[in-house]
Amino acid sequence: MTDRLPHEKGFHISWDQIHRDSRALAWRLDGQGPMEGGAWKAVVAITRGGMAPAMIVSRELDIRTVDTISVKSYHHQAQGQAEVLKSPDTALMGDGTGILVIDDLVDSGKTLELVRELYPNAHFATVYAKPQGRPMVDTFITEVSQDTWIFFPWDMALQYVEPYRGKD
Repeated sequence: MTDRLPHEKGFHISWDQIHRDSRALAWRLDGQGPMEGGAWKAVVAITRGGMAPAMIVSRELDIRTVDTISVKSYHHQAQGQAEVLKSPDTALMGDGTGILVIDDLVDSGKTLELVRELYPNAHFATVYAKPQGRPMVDTFITEVSQDTWIFFPWDMALQYVEPYRGKD
C-alpha cells in the first residue's frame, strides 16, 4: 500500500509545461480582441495563480498594460467563498471591454463568476479548466476532470522520494 495525497488524481505541471501552455493560450487569443486589429486593451491577472500565465500571454501578445485583481477562494487545498482583496485600476477596467482576464485554472468557477460580475464584458481565459467551471471561461487550453488536483510548479519543491519497493 502506498501513501496517497488526499486527492484522487494528481496532474503535475512543470515550469516548461506552464510556459508552453500559456504560449498556446496567447496564440489562441491573438487577434481575437475587440480593439482595432483584434488587439486587447490590457491584461488583468487573477492573483496569485494567474500571474505567470498573464505575464507570458502579455509578452507574447505585446500587451504592455498589465494589472491584477487579487481574489482569495482557497484556504490551503479547501475552497471557500471567493472575495476580492485588491481591485485593478477603475479607469482602466470600465465594464471590462477589451480586457483580457487571465487565471491559471477555472475549477468550480466561483472566482471567475465574482470577477465576471464586476467586469461583464471582459474576456476570461485560463490555461486549464475543469467541467464545473467551464461555463465561466471564454478560452482555455486543457480540460481536466473535476476530481483532478493540479500541482503547479510554484507550489512544488524538488526532493528525494523513497523507492516504491526496497531501499537499495
